[in-house]
Amino acid sequence: MAALPATIDATPEQASCCAPAADAMVDDATAQQLAKVFKALGDPNRIKLFSLITASASGEMCVCDLTEPVGLSQPTVSHHMKLLVEAGLVTREQRGKWAYYQPTTGTLADAARAFTA
Repeated sequence: MAALPATIDATPEQASCCAPAADAMVDDATAQQLAKVFKALGDPNRIKLFSLITASASGEMCVCDLTEPVGLSQPTVSHHMKLLVEAGLVTREQRGKWAYYQPTTGTLADAARAFTA
């Protein structure tokens, strides 16, 4: 004879095993900004570009120097860089016809801290 399935009689006190964590949840504006940062880093080419800029000895890189290492055309690199700028991961300075990019201080650390604080 097959055993009957066990039933669990949960009283209201037993219905939740843990205290709600809603007070630890980020607000809507913070969630939007975090999503923008992580979405910008969700592409391997943007990660490569960001790593090139952050590793630069001069603390900045010209868009003209970013195309060859990642094997992309200048318009494609410019598109990726635009998304990194919009996410706040780098800043852009126009010098003549060339754009120079510098990493921002803190955006990535702040995004990581939102989950560890």
